[in-house]
Amino acid sequence: MPDNRPNPTNSKVGRLIESYGLDGLGEELEERWTADEDSDSLRTLADVFNNELLKVAAIDAGLDLLNGEVETLYDALTEDAATGAERTRARGRLERAGIDVDSLQQDFVSHQAIHTYLTSYRGASKERKRSDPTERVQRLRGRLAAVTESALDSTANRGDLVVGSPEVLVDVQVFCADCGSQYGFDELVERGGCDCEQ
Repeated sequence: MPDNRPNPTNSKVGRLIESYGLDGLGEELEERWTADEDSDSLRTLADVFNNELLKVAAIDAGLDLLNGEVETLYDALTEDAATGAERTRARGRLERAGIDVDSLQQDFVSHQAIHTYLTSYRGASKERKRSDPTERVQRLRGRLAAVTESALDSTANRGDLVVGSPEVLVDVQVFCADCGSQYGFDELVERGGCDCEQ
């Protein structure tokens, strides 16, 4: 059966994969989005993609980057929470290496562009399956821990925080205002309810 999907290079994401030499990234994005467990959101995938663009541009310009520095530079260029000084430092570092930062930022893609690329050009679809509440909360705990670890790394790389080897633990507690009981989420589900039922 012939493949009726349009040529991926007709999309912005596909063109950038080709022009930046990011072979295999399209497949990785698809796998991460359609994964049964712990799939990544389109926004996360857009950040992953844009970080790869920045990394290739930096390597091509001969920048010697420390571990986590690509993410720090990307955050400084794109995050609303980044200060003017952080943004200026990041732009200056890249421009001194000969990178056209404005052109690079125009290459950055949105989560909508990732969605269009994955669905229209790769034929991927996201199967929505019902998971039990414990699985959903566990996945959210994992995501929150990962986001927190990333924020810690980024802050430490900027020199705003000194921390050894942090381990992020996420604990979800449920408090019932009616009976005054408080349980961890897993314990509450295992019990089948709070003290109101007793």
